[in-house]
Amino acid sequence: MKREALLARLRSTPRWDVLVIGGGATGLGCAVDAAARGYTTLLLEAHDFAKGTSSRSTKLIHGGVRYLAQGRLGLVREALEERAILLANAPHLVHPQRFVVPVYRQWDRLMLGVGLTAYDWLAGSRSLGASRLLSAGDTVAALPTVKREGLLGGIAYMDARFDDARLAITLMHSVLDLGGLAINYLPVTALRHEGGRVAGVDAHDGESGEHFSIAARVVINAGGVWADALRQLDDRQAPAQLAPSQGAHLVLDRDFLPTDSALLIPHTPDGRVLFAIPWKGKVLLGTTDTPRTDLPLEPRPLAGEIDFILETAGRYLTRPPRRNDVRSAFAGLRPLIGSGPAGVKGGGTATLSREHLIQVSRQGLVSVAGGKWTTYRRMGEQIVDAAIPVGGLPKRPCSTRGLPLHGHPGTPCEDVFGLDRPRVDALPGARRRLHPALTLTEAEVRHAIRHEQARSVEDVLARRHRALFIDARSARDAAPAVAALLAEALGLDDKQTREQTEAFQHLAEGFLTPR
Repeated sequence: MKREALLARLRSTPRWDVLVIGGGATGLGCAVDAAARGYTTLLLEAHDFAKGTSSRSTKLIHGGVRYLAQGRLGLVREALEERAILLANAPHLVHPQRFVVPVYRQWDRLMLGVGLTAYDWLAGSRSLGASRLLSAGDTVAALPTVKREGLLGGIAYMDARFDDARLAITLMHSVLDLGGLAINYLPVTALRHEGGRVAGVDAHDGESGEHFSIAARVVINAGGVWADALRQLDDRQAPAQLAPSQGAHLVLDRDFLPTDSALLIPHTPDGRVLFAIPWKGKVLLGTTDTPRTDLPLEPRPLAGEIDFILETAGRYLTRPPRRNDVRSAFAGLRPLIGSGPAGVKGGGTATLSREHLIQVSRQGLVSVAGGKWTTYRRMGEQIVDAAIPVGGLPKRPCSTRGLPLHGHPGTPCEDVFGLDRPRVDALPGARRRLHPALTLTEAEVRHAIRHEQARSVEDVLARRHRALFIDARSARDAAPAVAALLAEALGLDDKQTREQTEAFQHLAEGFLTPR
């Protein structure tokens, strides 16, 4: 997967049926769907795949327990259906996860029991196992470090967890497997109009600066939190639709919750639930819901968010976590449907829709706002359905419902590479770790560069491997070794290698929680 070969194919294609802007969950889902239908498909990403929101989620594929209380049964049912599809199509990346809710009030026991019974009912034949009431002893057995004072019992139910950035890389592979083209570091600078209609884009190679004028029968705007800016390239008067929200997460060592069960805290002051999830040998805490009026490429958890997560978790754990226990702290921006940042009422976004909105402009730009990872496939199906008449494309049915994604191993496994593992281990350095605290090997770095379009230390340590999100200090220390392998593979000189290392180490500092 050499970049020059990808760019050569871009140069040699006079016009694409479908051009997707944005390499996050939604854009990749659109590109897989379009390519699977046989349309010539191009996806352009300004930075790296899943650079933003799509690598910074709560790592759950779920129906959304809290949406039941809001009466959004359709959203829950659809998400539970998509959960089942993902478990079947990507069993190397999506796995069943048991959750336990500790109960300290009888009223909560009653209400949660009713709600989770409804959750089971909505899942129907796709249920991963019925929810059940637990005694206090069973709850402690499932959550050994949960606070016992006043504990009445608990409720256990099933959902699913996943590796978000690795799913994005798998979708990129799947686009290519299906004959499409997906390229990172190729930002769109303008929309091209012909006869008053969107007819393609102008873009440039973020590495060489080469300019591309690209023709397409239909253009899909899947820019996530930046979708409004792309809509305004099409129509300067287009009103903002998004009310971005920030979700922060903290990562702790496993001894804070030494179990394979996840903890759900059902009541928090901001109206959300808080999760403590076993993930890659650590515990992931989150998430918050904080309105943002700006759109930073590298959002940071706010001090108040860090304190909120630590204080809330500390009320439920026998050993309250402190700032110096945090291995990594990160935040992601959510593209919630609202009336723009200025339209958030009362400073809160917890009640805004997690559903998605598809619009076609007068000039034929197909834009999508909102959505979440769990329903990415369904979103892609609906967006391509909307794009077909806009581009005058031959109507073809969606085929992604039963489409095994790249690397599908046939049966569930915990290896994110799936069927690609033999190819990874055939590369030099399969047994050499880059850092004692990380599982990353030299062979996996080489595979990321050769086969997964990794172009920087950050691409490797943040999204091809999750080191930055698991243990920011160890990732920072591993940066020089990764930069040396990049230099070897991409022909970087000493100055470029040093710049790669320093840029990542500066980024990693932002994932370290201030003491």
